[in-house]
Amino acid sequence: MQSTPMISVIPVILCGGSGTRLWPLSRSGFPKQFLCLTGKESLFQLAVRRVLALADENIKVSSPVIVSNEAHRFLAQEQLRETGAHSHTMILEPAGRNTAPALTLAALAAVADGEDPVLLVTPSDQAIADSSAYIAAMHQAIQEAADGVIAILGVPPKCPETGYGYIKGHADDASLSLLRVEHFVEKPDVETARRYLREGGYYWNSGMFVLRASVWLRALRHFRGDILEAAQLSWDRRVTDVGFVRPGEAEFLRIPDESVDYAVMEHCPGSVFPVRMARLDAGWSDLGAWDAVWDLLPKDDAGNACQGDVMVSQSHNTLAYAASRLVSLVGVENLVVIETPDAVLVANKARCQEVRQTVSALERQKREEHMLHRKVHRPWGWYDSIDMGERFRVKRIMVNPKASLSLQKHHHRSEHWVVVRGTAEITCGDRTALIGENQSTYIPLGETHRLANPGMIPLEIIEVQSGSYLGEDDIIRLEDHYGR
Repeated sequence: MQSTPMISVIPVILCGGSGTRLWPLSRSGFPKQFLCLTGKESLFQLAVRRVLALADENIKVSSPVIVSNEAHRFLAQEQLRETGAHSHTMILEPAGRNTAPALTLAALAAVADGEDPVLLVTPSDQAIADSSAYIAAMHQAIQEAADGVIAILGVPPKCPETGYGYIKGHADDASLSLLRVEHFVEKPDVETARRYLREGGYYWNSGMFVLRASVWLRALRHFRGDILEAAQLSWDRRVTDVGFVRPGEAEFLRIPDESVDYAVMEHCPGSVFPVRMARLDAGWSDLGAWDAVWDLLPKDDAGNACQGDVMVSQSHNTLAYAASRLVSLVGVENLVVIETPDAVLVANKARCQEVRQTVSALERQKREEHMLHRKVHRPWGWYDSIDMGERFRVKRIMVNPKASLSLQKHHHRSEHWVVVRGTAEITCGDRTALIGENQSTYIPLGETHRLANPGMIPLEIIEVQSGSYLGEDDIIRLEDHYGR
């Protein structure tokens, strides 16, 4: 009896995007894919675990390719470490150029050794409730893709959603596991979406698809050779630095900004590139706004979904999230209340899509709340800006064991450090010293300095900055272990 040949699969996890409609929890410096919205792991970590769980006796799942950006590289790397996925390739885009260039770089990486694996392409910011149904649909798609088909995942619609693109599927043969795709449809208005539900045969476009690397590159050459040519130039000028793959920046910035759907997928039906759809009935959600998060979370008998220190009385169909303090709701309906240490959102649940307007206003006003949380993660640990005023700022700083900040200096501020936990190795000018709990040191304005944790437990300090300017851009890095 002839054995079934092993299919080699490389997961490609697209880790860009900012998730502006999930502000104030999601911000450009800490976007939604890194948030723990549905449990103890982030959406990105859950995506990694899902694709690695697809391996079986006929499918070999290789280390994932992560396509991220410079700003999130250490955040993605740390969350990968927590999942146990130590082996991976991380491609860093110098700027956002949409999904078609991102996939093209991943495909070029996949064929670099002369192989032609099946690429399983997925966003990093989606939720799946039914893992077994997801695995079954993906296995169907992988089998078809191994034979040269472009397989996409379509979600049976539950309501006339206007925020998704749609796929029109057609069953040519009841024996086929996948549907032939007749055409793709842009995000419709509500009346058109209702008609799609009445007529049937329409599916939400999940943004997940499976195909061989060579099929993507041939299709891109056929439909958008300009994208392939520019991406190839950028890939040829790549460098690998501290475990990250960096495409040539100047060449990358010349790649046209285009999505996978616009560049290739929408042209495939009726072409020489067969495209079929696997039904994904697995509790899928792209968590595009707070009402979608409410849909997904468990609720009490009155329809309230709560996370954190929340008290609810005489309220119905609300979402309340408390990050740092008690939040109490009394006598309200259909509200979203999201509390973080530096911002609070109160919105009508039916108008959650409009949250992005607040983010746009914060950007225009050059306010930090659209970009960073009060607590900011760094490759060495984190800092939390707990107080500030005219000419001073107070931070709580945690440094991971055996980690250190850059060797740096400031032109406009001096700093006092007080150790509250652990042992600190302090470099100040040409002096290096160890200080322990309840001890302090002073860093004069303009002095070269570094903070390091030589110990095996986290180091925590309180930093008091004082000076004429206290912005984060007043850092002159002289030496840095993280390539910043």
